[in-house]
Amino acid sequence: MTSPRRFSALLGAFFVLPLVLAACGGSSVPGNAVVKIGSDSIKTSEFDHWLQVAATTQQQQTGATGKAAIPQPPEFTACIATKKKTATKPAKGQPTPTDATYKAQCKQEYTALRDQVMQFLISSAWIEGESHDRGVKLSDTDVKKDFDKQRQQSFPQDKDYTAFLKSSGYVQEDLLYRIKVQSLSQKLRTAILKGTDKVSDAQIAAYYNKNKARFSVPEKRDLRIVLTKTEAQANKAKAALDGGQSFKTVAAKYSIDQGTRDNGGLLAAVPKGQQEKALDDATFKAAKGKIGGPVKTQFGYYVFEVAKITPGSQQTLAQSKASIKQLLVSQQQQTKLDAFVKDFQKKWKGRTECQKGYQTSDCDNAPKATATTATTATVATPQTATGTTTSK
Repeated sequence: MTSPRRFSALLGAFFVLPLVLAACGGSSVPGNAVVKIGSDSIKTSEFDHWLQVAATTQQQQTGATGKAAIPQPPEFTACIATKKKTATKPAKGQPTPTDATYKAQCKQEYTALRDQVMQFLISSAWIEGESHDRGVKLSDTDVKKDFDKQRQQSFPQDKDYTAFLKSSGYVQEDLLYRIKVQSLSQKLRTAILKGTDKVSDAQIAAYYNKNKARFSVPEKRDLRIVLTKTEAQANKAKAALDGGQSFKTVAAKYSIDQGTRDNGGLLAAVPKGQQEKALDDATFKAAKGKIGGPVKTQFGYYVFEVAKITPGSQQTLAQSKASIKQLLVSQQQQTKLDAFVKDFQKKWKGRTECQKGYQTSDCDNAPKATATTATTATVATPQTATGTTTSK
């Protein structure tokens, strides 16, 4: 792992690393480095470079211009002064923020930037190391070819690419490295999942037989209803229907159900079990076209008619085969990835020691977690890593 570490895609959303924080220990990190991973170190100068890129990206998202100012620990003097200068006047009755308040805000902003940068520098180094250990290789020629393709798509004009570099704080080496780690991530994923796309017919049949209900479509019925408050009103409504009046007329006169009164009492495509039990039982036992009720429920009294019956159906094993295979492959792959992530995190975190002041949850010597600081770290996508990709 001798090449520069830069922000990267780092296996996208597929790597979610649950972190168990360890107690602090003595540091063997070189004085000019922020972290040591195995025998390799990430220098402070590299951290500073990416801290500026992260701050610039954050500033661009707010619409601000000019060089992004990074809060400088531990006193944050310049940051406090800027906040005081740009603060709006407090509303009447509200206290004026103190220097301590501004300092807490500056510290929070710096910590967020620091943790973001450290996470991606460390994670990219982990990806490089794991690729090396597994014999996953990528030539510089392939990286450059992919870079040229993405650059041409994003910046057909050289002047636009130059302007992007100037405004973002990137140098071309950063972008090449990002593409390298993205490609290594994809190659790692392919290697990890090799063979997991195979599912036997026996596995598919077993899943189908165990979960037949998932591949069935229940019977549905179109109902016409009239809901009344009293049984007497329901009997009047039923008598009117039996006498030949339409549901539209009777519902408009007697029904208290706002949802169906104005459309002739129609409830379309009702599956069994959706309505109140007494009404559900009555309507799914009734013959089509026959006026039923009154049925007493917690909502009142129903008079009804089954207007249409759509029979249920069952997908065959052959019809369900493709979707079951896709599901089983997905489950196999997730199981394989979960096992890999567990081993990957344990292996590389155990080799990662951070300099005091740069310790995050990815470090083996991170401060011991408390109830309020325990987190789950996610190796993020390129957009969250830098706020910008080469294919905007």
